[in-house]
Amino acid sequence: MTTTAELVERIEAAPRGPSVMAVFDYDGTLIDGFSAADFYRDRLKNRQMGPAEIASLVQAARKGLKDAESFIAFLNSSLARWEGLSEAELYATGASLFKHETAGRLRRETYEILETHRRMGHTLVLASSALPFQTTPIAKALEFDHVLCTAVQVGEDGLLTGRTEGDPVWGPEKAARIVGLAKQLGCDMDDTFGYSNGGEDVPMLLACATSAAIAPDDDLRRAAAREGWPVLDCVDPTPRATIKDAVRTAAFYGSFAGAMGVAGGIGLARRSRRSFLDIAFGVGADVSLAAAGVDVRVLKGAEHLWDSRPCLFVFNHSSKIDTIVVAKLLRQDFTGVAKAEAKNVPMFGQLFQLAGIALIDRNDREAAQKKMQPLVQRLKEGTSVVVSPEGTRTPTPRMAPFKKGPFHIAMQAEVPVVPIVFRGIDQVQWRGAQVIRPGIVEAIVLPPVDTAGWRPETVGDHRDEVRDLMQDALDHWPASAHVSLPVGDRA
Repeated sequence: MTTTAELVERIEAAPRGPSVMAVFDYDGTLIDGFSAADFYRDRLKNRQMGPAEIASLVQAARKGLKDAESFIAFLNSSLARWEGLSEAELYATGASLFKHETAGRLRRETYEILETHRRMGHTLVLASSALPFQTTPIAKALEFDHVLCTAVQVGEDGLLTGRTEGDPVWGPEKAARIVGLAKQLGCDMDDTFGYSNGGEDVPMLLACATSAAIAPDDDLRRAAAREGWPVLDCVDPTPRATIKDAVRTAAFYGSFAGAMGVAGGIGLARRSRRSFLDIAFGVGADVSLAAAGVDVRVLKGAEHLWDSRPCLFVFNHSSKIDTIVVAKLLRQDFTGVAKAEAKNVPMFGQLFQLAGIALIDRNDREAAQKKMQPLVQRLKEGTSVVVSPEGTRTPTPRMAPFKKGPFHIAMQAEVPVVPIVFRGIDQVQWRGAQVIRPGIVEAIVLPPVDTAGWRPETVGDHRDEVRDLMQDALDHWPASAHVSLPVGDRA
């Protein structure tokens, strides 16, 4: 057996640059399980599957798809029942399923390997027998350079014909496509890395000079032993929620509610809404996260949480509890931006409105801009603003592109931008999860970015510079053995 660190070390010993190609299988390798299963569950839920298709799935699951012939037969049978479906609707369904279901099964070990190749400047290739509706979302989210997948025929009316376009990217065909792509790109197969979990990909791994078996099935495990490929066993990315998790989650919400009650009493006694908000956010975050078993550690830059206020705080957004973790760090004198639907969340919705948080409709850009404009005045009056420039929670640990709006606010208010980078928060509660698991959330607070020289026409460039700083922090995260720096209660 091998470790992720050993595979990372092997990658870092390779040449840098795009002439080195890193090829990743999708189902079972990048994610635990099969992306197609989410499509079939969705079709079953929406009563779009007939008895014949269900029987075909059961038979395939029982017999397995051990060779190209059986895979092609199953694929043709499935696609025949998709004849007449809209290509555009299938892409939309695939994007939604990835965001809310599939992305939660991303293997963190494979993701770390992928990001190491990215840092080395290698050409990233996703190679899968899956259909474009399955591969496009993850290829976009993880920013692959090239995708090899099984194409489908689409008529001029935008509807599927029920047939593939060319041969499925499976077994020897996948290996041939990879060799062809390497030749097209001028990459040497002697410098190519390959990763898969399935025995059907032995031809692909043989074609690649440096291969590894990721959470392999029995066939690939035997082949790996024969060929001397390292074997990486992975942790289940979606362990079942336990009763303890449910109890901790209930304690999280109960503790926050209790803190709000105490804060309300103190706020009334002082006749101060600010006192209520500072205690509700600061103490409420402390007690609720502690009750859930979530430990927040600032590894570097804790002083930047205070030394440049008022400022615009920006953070990478991947979990439902990001807001509470941010509140624990910032403590007092801040407001922010949230989606309009947040006002309907019990307890938090009312708190957000009292705090003057801009609740925006992401589907109405003009209205959103109007809602955010008063934040400029709040900054000028001394209240800091916190916002995620991604606009919404990301389904993977990789940051999404940043929006320009928050950076316009910082420029107009003439305040610095202070980036906060989180790691591990999505493991405590993934974007689609209902329960909170105990764990460690690490944070790095980067030095303030001066906005004095910014102009409206250059805001996009500055936005990208800030994102690059945050991505660089994620790429070069310090060892997790650091002692947490005290955040401190400034109330």
